[in-house]
Amino acid sequence: MAMVEKKGPARIAFLIFNYILMGVIALICFMPIWHVIMASVSDPGLVDAYSGLIVWPLGEPSLYGYGYITGYKNIWVGYGNTIFYVIAQCLITGTLTVLAGYLLSRKRFRYRNILTGIITFTMLFHGGTIPTYMVIRKLGLLNTRWAMLLPMALMVFYIIIMRTSIASIPDSLEESARIDGAGEFTIVFKIILPLCKATFAVIILFVAVAKWNEWFPALLYLDDEKLYPLQMFMREILIQQTDIQSSSDAMENLAIYKLLAKYCAIVAATLPILCVYPFVQKYFVSGVMIGSVKG
Repeated sequence: MAMVEKKGPARIAFLIFNYILMGVIALICFMPIWHVIMASVSDPGLVDAYSGLIVWPLGEPSLYGYGYITGYKNIWVGYGNTIFYVIAQCLITGTLTVLAGYLLSRKRFRYRNILTGIITFTMLFHGGTIPTYMVIRKLGLLNTRWAMLLPMALMVFYIIIMRTSIASIPDSLEESARIDGAGEFTIVFKIILPLCKATFAVIILFVAVAKWNEWFPALLYLDDEKLYPLQMFMREILIQQTDIQSSSDAMENLAIYKLLAKYCAIVAATLPILCVYPFVQKYFVSGVMIGSVKG
């Protein structure tokens, strides 16, 4: 029979305070996003003159700013490149992380502790930007897509989380699979990985979000605009204030539309990844806890 928790006055007061506090924190986190969305569909002249928090669209709601952004031809090039980088990075990092985590979690691997110590050292101490740039240049990867993918192919933090998650799986499952004739890759991808799908989903989420928002490696390693990710073009709009040519005759004053374009650019760059997040959010808490509780 399930026990019913008795809620005294102190417990009730704590719950009320907790709900209010969490609600306030959620509101503080949500309001900047709401402000940007409302500003992006507001009248451009009113947005330029307004200095407070925008709760509702100013003036007549319109999509002029998004038309202004889509007139920037490179925006579609950036979207295509970013989607490619995200998918490729998730495949590369996900595969290598699972293999590395599996290897380091096997007790029969004699040098697993030494190898774990070496890769952990690289997480604490690394060469920095200049040595990394020199390595990329020596390998002939400058101004190629590989320069955006290989440096982030393996992350020590993800390997440790995956190793811990795989180590929690009973060895008897692997032994049973070997008796049935399963090979290493069959065990990893058909037995181990499905049991660690929560942790794997969290790692893929981290990789996808980081790659979607990434622009600094492109600034260092890429010269060809055809290889630029979306965030590089967003940087030009937000920081360098690139003049965007639009086909709309109604947009006569480009200066007024520049501020509106910034808001629309933020929404255009953020909305896709926000739409993906809810589908993997259910794995977030369980995946992180599985990969962090046991050592």
